[in-house]
Amino acid sequence: MIRNQLSGSAAVYKSARQDRRCIAYHEAGHAAAIYLNNKAWGMPPVFFNLCCAEARNGPEDWRLDYQTVDSEGIGRVEGGGRLIQFLPASFACLDRQLAATRGRYLRTINDYWVAFDLDIINLLAGPLAEAKYVAVNDGEIFNYRLVNLPALENYGGSFDLDLVNNYLDSYSDYRQQQDEKLNELFMMAFHFVNDYDNWKAITKLADHIVERNKNPINYKEAVAVLG
Repeated sequence: MIRNQLSGSAAVYKSARQDRRCIAYHEAGHAAAIYLNNKAWGMPPVFFNLCCAEARNGPEDWRLDYQTVDSEGIGRVEGGGRLIQFLPASFACLDRQLAATRGRYLRTINDYWVAFDLDIINLLAGPLAEAKYVAVNDGEIFNYRLVNLPALENYGGSFDLDLVNNYLDSYSDYRQQQDEKLNELFMMAFHFVNDYDNWKAITKLADHIVERNKNPINYKEAVAVLG
């Protein structure tokens, strides 16, 4: 699990970074993953708005959803953006939770597992997209050895990683099982962001966020840009 660890190269980047586009790429990474991954895996659409604000103007309740924070501002996927709204205390309670939500899209254990994996992948896609933007902008190589899980703390990923840890706490009581699941999903998120077509869509939406410079960008508008 991620427990506030930092990588040296990312820390250098963080102190030198002065580019509001980082927030746009972060939020575009979340939005593209939510839309494209959920669609590819046959999950229902999860509606959201994309919002950005200067850090001093961000309300306290922004801490409830996907969020990135840096020295210049705050970005947020408003509305949650997640397939699973209420995590069980443990997977031993999962049958009871699914029975209580009968008739919704998470009807079986398999549905829940798909949603569980996708939510984590979609959370990780935000800071990974920001990290890739920084690497590309600086003419550096983007790979999972240089931009690893601990480094995502430095790419606006603190809130995302806190949510991921909540998922892992409900997944297993054993650290090794949590780490194995997290590493598996991190690689899937990395490959999603690094895919040529996905990166093209992320870049297109990030450019739109910056050029539009108004809140919010709703689900319909974001999806139209993603194509």
